[in-house]
Amino acid sequence: MCFGIARASALEGFRHIFPPEVYAFPDGPIRADWRSALASPEGETYLAFHGDEAVGVVSLGDGVLQTLYVLPQFWGHGVGGALHDLAVDRLRDAGVGEARLWTLAENHRARAFYERRGWAITGRTRPVPFPPHPIDVEYALSMDGR
Repeated sequence: MCFGIARASALEGFRHIFPPEVYAFPDGPIRADWRSALASPEGETYLAFHGDEAVGVVSLGDGVLQTLYVLPQFWGHGVGGALHDLAVDRLRDAGVGEARLWTLAENHRARAFYERRGWAITGRTRPVPFPPHPIDVEYALSMDGR
């Protein structure tokens, strides 16, 4: 379920970065990441539903908002905002003073989403392990200001 939401969202949202006709979606490694995240006792994963259908997923742990994906047909309907706010509340409840997240530098939709919610770029970057190896940028959010 989590994998399917993440895959559908990534294929649509990242097609300008990872054109699917050029770069196959890394099903195996991403599926393994989800298995690991779901098995981790330190992590938390939450699903958003529309009726009986899971339409969004957020995961967090160790002071990091690790993933936030919404099925493309539900973009702009408040699902992402609700999942985001739940994750921030959970991080604050865990005593995190400053939360972190990583997103693709060229993921303009996500970057605008996070910036509207008070996240600030830290200046740290890292290459993504999948071809064509785009750059991830780090954001931070102070838990005092919310």
